[in-house]
Amino acid sequence: MNDDPRPELQLDNDLDALCSRLATVVEDRGLTVATAESLTAGNIAAHLGKAPNAGSWFCGGVVAYTRAVKHSVLHVPDGPVVCEDAARVMAHSTATLFGARLALAVTGEAGPDTQENVPPGTVWFGVVDHGTAETDKQVFSGDPEAVVGATVEHAIQLLLRHASGRHTPISRVGI
Repeated sequence: MNDDPRPELQLDNDLDALCSRLATVVEDRGLTVATAESLTAGNIAAHLGKAPNAGSWFCGGVVAYTRAVKHSVLHVPDGPVVCEDAARVMAHSTATLFGARLALAVTGEAGPDTQENVPPGTVWFGVVDHGTAETDKQVFSGDPEAVVGATVEHAIQLLLRHASGRHTPISRVGI
């Protein structure tokens, strides 16, 4: 077993710094944040929960790893769960469930096998920012661990961009 950090994975201290920046911005702007996670299995929430004063701005998160939980708790409609619509609905349901001004959801396929005819590395992000949903699709390379790491980093960066008001809409749908 090699204990050297993998260069393609974000180091925890880098993510901690990113989360600290997010904490400062959301506190300054009076925002609250919530998450819904599938392939990342709570890793985003774990990082946010370690950020400064998280108890004042991080409402919490839902780990919806199975299809059944996505459908029953987050109201994802029947059909594929690794898709734009699922990410959008997950984010909206999370914002509503937690009463958060900013909610992020991730659903994807880390691999190594293909699921739902979606290639490994495909990840959909949903962000609800003050009631408006936006989605973002990324395809990350690497093994499942690398895909999860890249997903966590991208998710926190998306939250920071939205919290800062520096996002560029990719696909917006008012909800």
